[in-house]
Amino acid sequence: MTEPDFDVLIVGAGISGISMAAHLGMICPEASYAVFERRQAIGGTWDLFRYPGVRSDSDMHTLGFSFAPWRDENAIADGPAILAYLEQVAEERGIVENIYFDREVIAADWDAAKALWRVTALLSDGRTQVVTCRWLYFASGYYDYDNPHDAELPGRAQFGGTVVHPQFWPDDLDYAGKRVVVIGSGATAVTLVPAMAETADHVIMLQRTPTWMAAGPRRDRIGKLFERFLPERWAYWLTRQKNIALRTYFFRLSRRDPSKLANMLRTMLKQQLGPAYDPRHFEPPYDPWQQRLCLVPDGDLFAAVKSGKAELVTDTVSGFDAGGVMLTSGAYVPADIVVTATGLRLVLAGKVAVSMGGKPVDFTQTYFYRGTMFSNVPNLSVVFGYLNASWTLRADNNARFAAEAVAHMHRTGTSVATPELLPEDEPAAVAPFDYTSGYLQRARSQMPKNAAELPWRLNHDYYEDARDFRSRPVSDGILRFTNPAQSKEPHL
Repeated sequence: MTEPDFDVLIVGAGISGISMAAHLGMICPEASYAVFERRQAIGGTWDLFRYPGVRSDSDMHTLGFSFAPWRDENAIADGPAILAYLEQVAEERGIVENIYFDREVIAADWDAAKALWRVTALLSDGRTQVVTCRWLYFASGYYDYDNPHDAELPGRAQFGGTVVHPQFWPDDLDYAGKRVVVIGSGATAVTLVPAMAETADHVIMLQRTPTWMAAGPRRDRIGKLFERFLPERWAYWLTRQKNIALRTYFFRLSRRDPSKLANMLRTMLKQQLGPAYDPRHFEPPYDPWQQRLCLVPDGDLFAAVKSGKAELVTDTVSGFDAGGVMLTSGAYVPADIVVTATGLRLVLAGKVAVSMGGKPVDFTQTYFYRGTMFSNVPNLSVVFGYLNASWTLRADNNARFAAEAVAHMHRTGTSVATPELLPEDEPAAVAPFDYTSGYLQRARSQMPKNAAELPWRLNHDYYEDARDFRSRPVSDGILRFTNPAQSKEPHL
């Protein structure tokens, strides 16, 4: 059997990639691995996104790794602090020396006879490099970093000012004293508006539909109390469990009694905004957590609105002229800068052309297996983060599972791990998620199939997943460990 260049090839050096590399080091240190990163730095999203105020929308005790305590003063952290944390973890665990920059993975083909993936990467000078690996781990996130969603705003070309998208923020954009319109109502807009309002003349958040928001402290006071009296490792773990439990409680409440949660949020909004509260701009026509709940650290957006530096307008764009934005209601908003925070585009497996024996893999015809692998596709896993919790909670679970699978292969002398599902055994497919967010609805057509029960589903219940990973071994009778001569033809 041909030996690969690497036991594991990790695509992407962001949170998910660093988590996988770290788990390999802890669980299967004998495995060789490489991280291929298309950019020239680690960090993924936290290196790419540079717009004003960029920050986490999850607390860093859950967005941080389970194995590396978050030590910064703020639990809701800005982009540079998160990037510094990732760089420190990668350095401390010897991951940096295994990262190969300027390598964009563009294709991967499974060679069944040799039990390895043949992976093609595009280098920055236009050359290609082909390497082989036993296990292919997609840690490239689920955003299309080249092509964000284009809302196709009518008449945008007529605007005489500057138009920017947060994903491609120019370093030299000067918005001091300018009139700014941020089009959008999601986490990016909620972050941008208070940050730009500090120096802009006026910032308008132009939203088609309001979003449910909740203020939360940047500093975790209870977590700091734990740190005073407990060893660091225990304080971090306890704060992490507290925050997971709190977020889970509110999400489950949204499904069990959405009106109760809506009333709680409405009360908090009224307390935060006072006379500036207007239900037209702060109460969506859907239940909480039908779309992602937006965190407002220390109520900064609400403070900007109360001060008059920022304003929310609920309307739609009918056109532009040289000096501003025309609205469907007939209103007109003058602007020097328009920021199109209109959403991102999802992709699966980083847009890599994945094939088996030269035949393209159609992921829409596969089922998710334990939220990380795909039915009848061997030695390949991805990270698709939780929609109702921190990305890293899933990334750590998936990395631990993949590292344990690789370790099992080393122990048993096997080289192929396939989640086997015969056509006659396929469960009924259900919707991959019950959220109405635009970016998720647009992605439904490219998603793999999802069953109602584990293991054939992309679950969005961290506790259920954690129990499953603890109680069900990697060799569960479904994930079949074999060698090439024993392997059956995949049922794709």
